[in-house]
Amino acid sequence: MDILASLAHGFSVAITPTNLALAVFGCFIGTIIGALPGIGPVNGVAILVPLAFALQLDPTSVLILMSCIYYGCTYGGRIASIMLNIPGDASSIMATLDGHPMAKAGKASEALAISAVASFIGATVATVGLTLFAPILAGAAIYFGPSDYFALYVLAFAMIGGVTGANPCKTLLAAFLGLMIGTVGLDPSTGVERFTFGSFNLFDGFDPIVAIVGLFAISEVMIYLETAHKSDGVMVPMGRAIPRFRDMLPGWGAAVRGSFIGFLSGILPGAGASQGAFMAYVAEKRLSNRDGTFGKGDPRGLAAPEAGDNAAAGGALIPMLTLGIPGSGTTAVMLALLISLNVQPGPLLFERQPDMVWGLIASLYIANVVLLAMNIPLVGMFTRMLAMPQWILMPFIVMVSFLGVYSISHSTFDLLVMTGFGVFGFLMRKLDISLVPIVLGMLLGADMENNLRRTLSISNGDFGILIESPIAQGLYAVTAIALLASLAFAFTGRRKARAEPDRETGDA
Repeated sequence: MDILASLAHGFSVAITPTNLALAVFGCFIGTIIGALPGIGPVNGVAILVPLAFALQLDPTSVLILMSCIYYGCTYGGRIASIMLNIPGDASSIMATLDGHPMAKAGKASEALAISAVASFIGATVATVGLTLFAPILAGAAIYFGPSDYFALYVLAFAMIGGVTGANPCKTLLAAFLGLMIGTVGLDPSTGVERFTFGSFNLFDGFDPIVAIVGLFAISEVMIYLETAHKSDGVMVPMGRAIPRFRDMLPGWGAAVRGSFIGFLSGILPGAGASQGAFMAYVAEKRLSNRDGTFGKGDPRGLAAPEAGDNAAAGGALIPMLTLGIPGSGTTAVMLALLISLNVQPGPLLFERQPDMVWGLIASLYIANVVLLAMNIPLVGMFTRMLAMPQWILMPFIVMVSFLGVYSISHSTFDLLVMTGFGVFGFLMRKLDISLVPIVLGMLLGADMENNLRRTLSISNGDFGILIESPIAQGLYAVTAIALLASLAFAFTGRRKARAEPDRETGDA
């Protein structure tokens, strides 16, 4: 009853005219920013931080505005992924695998509607979890040590082959390329330069956002330039402009499952939405891909990562509010903003500033409804993007990509890096090597290395510490099961492939 009373008080704070207007505005502007390739929630929130100071809002209103922008950016990231095969940010990569094939098959409105509903389910599950289990789950997450996080990343890389369904050797090669690219910069322990070739611009390594925009957006333009003379102006089929209610239902079970996986990933500091979307997709593919439809436009392959993405985004608020530890890059920006406003998140925040905490939680419920109500009617507008001639659309993509990357760092060097990654991505796609494992290697590799170094520094170089923790042992057990399952599926697939020609020969 105390929780319900606190939540009711939170709604009284959230529905004040100022806070309600800020929530709606944050959802709207966040969706627009999230749809732009290369911006994403982290940069979207960071770009709009000066706005919060310019409006001279109280800390509660600032937190409500930034959180709704955060949710809006997470929603908006799916638009470019589905429509253009260009992720708005790292966590939207998984939406390209089945979302874009649906759009190419004339089901763009259905894909956007399924994504919106799945995002609503994921965000709602996360908000309910934030309401009920924040102290409990945050207490569990604090027991994860460096060796446990390293085991978690080992599990992620063991399951990476389940993302694309491509040639396992090529998938493994792509993951190693991503890990190698992620080592560029200064050694985190010794400060020694690694693969910088004496360039000061590479001391911080490659910005993942810059790499993602280059790998997907620029390579997409290059693929178009290569094949433009073969297309003869054939347009992608439009399909329905406005989805029907029954079009939104496929994948709801996958969305529910992905929500819980993403939420559990989000509450682990540092795992972030990318890990939540990735784990949700892999788990759903293992569970449901009996017909081999994942990667070809399966609604479940879109619903699961979208729900996992949004659930992880909400779950990342838990360690920030209850422990003062950012659960993702975006919550790190929000944490810095709160500290600058003389608000110290932590275990006492719920007692000392209940108006802020419960007002935020109530506003997240409102934001979920606003985003769903806002995005479903706009599906028709988004689907019309496909009606734009490619010779107009592709220069627009280049313009947005260059402006988005330049707005992050105001560095011309990053523009050159983005172009270089575009050429690299084009070559990988010509060799039929998936870009997703490359990006995942870049995103997870640095944290994996840092946790390994912390673990070994604690044990003075004794590798036995990696398997001492019960949590790590459980994660390694799951890793072993996943690898054995992958081998079993691969063996079964080869047997079926051999049996089909034999059956056809017998029939003849």
